[in-house]
Amino acid sequence: MPRYFADSPESLVPDALKGFAAAHADLVEHHPEHGYFRTRRTATPTPTTAGSAAAGRRVGLVSGGGSGHEPLHTGFLGAGLLDAVCPGQIFASPHNRQIFEASRAVAGSDGVLHIVKNYTGDRINFGIAAERLAHEDIRCARVLVDDDLATDSADIAVGRRGTGATLIVEKILGAAADEGRGLDELAALGADLSGRTRSLAVATAAHTTPGSGTPAFELPRDVLEFGVGIHGERAGGTAPHPPLTELVALMTDRLLAALPHAGLPGAAHGAPGRRRVLALVNGLGGVTSLELYGVRHALGGALKNRGVTLDRSLTGTFVSALDMRGFSLSLLATDDETLRLWDAPARTASWPR
Repeated sequence: MPRYFADSPESLVPDALKGFAAAHADLVEHHPEHGYFRTRRTATPTPTTAGSAAAGRRVGLVSGGGSGHEPLHTGFLGAGLLDAVCPGQIFASPHNRQIFEASRAVAGSDGVLHIVKNYTGDRINFGIAAERLAHEDIRCARVLVDDDLATDSADIAVGRRGTGATLIVEKILGAAADEGRGLDELAALGADLSGRTRSLAVATAAHTTPGSGTPAFELPRDVLEFGVGIHGERAGGTAPHPPLTELVALMTDRLLAALPHAGLPGAAHGAPGRRRVLALVNGLGGVTSLELYGVRHALGGALKNRGVTLDRSLTGTFVSALDMRGFSLSLLATDDETLRLWDAPARTASWPR
């Protein structure tokens, strides 16, 4: 195992989870017997108490997914964001038992909301957990994040993958939950957010497979994968590696064209015909901050040249794919209410504000 600093491929995830729990013991509680983390901000609630989070929160927010995407999801556990997180093995869904136990632990008076990336394993395991919760009379709803533009095709039965927009949805729903909104209202808001967010990722090199220490796939020099997935899924094809400004402009055009709510007239969306967006510039694990800020600069220019207002942006590595040499762009069509929720305070291990 020459690539990763770990005792063995098998120890990589469990040792990391123990280390995260120790490093952020003021923010999170680790429950290794059931395989989940929860926030420390309140005492342990039950489904009949007044809520699991800050004053007014009536719904517990639970998310999770495979390890290897750090800081998603454990880094966004805490005040203003998630109540519980279930980490799986590398690029693998958490078990439904983890999700059930975590959900039962943080369910509020109006139940629990699952925020799920659109992958078959995640959908199955969160679905089974929801059925088990129903048997205990705990209300549960699901928000499915399916933002990946590269898999927006009728030929793909599962539909668009869930990628970088997951963090955007989690942050806004966390603020809404803190205002005391109910389960149905939060689920509707989450569906709306997912519907007006799209992401696209590119990479010049694959992630390194922990078991073998070798790249998951090979790319020639000066070639990139256009539309790569966060689990190392190959894109539909490769493309020449253009200058950054040209690459970001192409990605921006495709994202703007796919935003179903972009450019709607009316006061809620600014001046008639004027588009407004929130952007996430996200590293996939092997790209430096120096490069990511260059991407942010190129994105700002591309949006300005297209008459689009960039209301907010976040730049850094938030949804990684181990050490993949790539980045993703996510755009959310915004309005004033969305921005108000985005700007609400949060305190977690990895939220930067």
